[in-house]
Amino acid sequence: MLVWTAPLLGASWFATAQLALECAALAATGWIIGRWNQYGPIPVVVVFAAMLAVWDFGLVPAINIRWLVQLAVDSAGNARYLESLATAAATQALLFASLITGARLSRPRQAAPMSIVDETKVGIQVDKMDDHEW
Repeated sequence: MLVWTAPLLGASWFATAQLALECAALAATGWIIGRWNQYGPIPVVVVFAAMLAVWDFGLVPAINIRWLVQLAVDSAGNARYLESLATAAATQALLFASLITGARLSRPRQAAPMSIVDETKVGIQVDKMDDHEW
């Protein structure tokens, strides 16, 4: 899909569109992991993210912690790598955040507990009680 839209977007938008698609794919993956998990989605997604960080699965997804560590080592020796380090760190943070956000969105919202007291009338009754003099 990205290859077909690249001529429309132009060469400068190709990397941005690719990152957006990878974030969407990781958010969907996090949502699926969170939906299938019976207990808590966040610990399982963190384990999955650690797996993605350790093993290299090729081009999909573009999580590459080894490259980030290598850039950090290189930037310690030469300041010209700092911009690349900042870009790579922001990209990796965005990818991991997409995964965790997908997991957090996978859980159904908790309904507010039912109450037998009408909250709108409670405030009025309290105000009326304050007006009485004893």
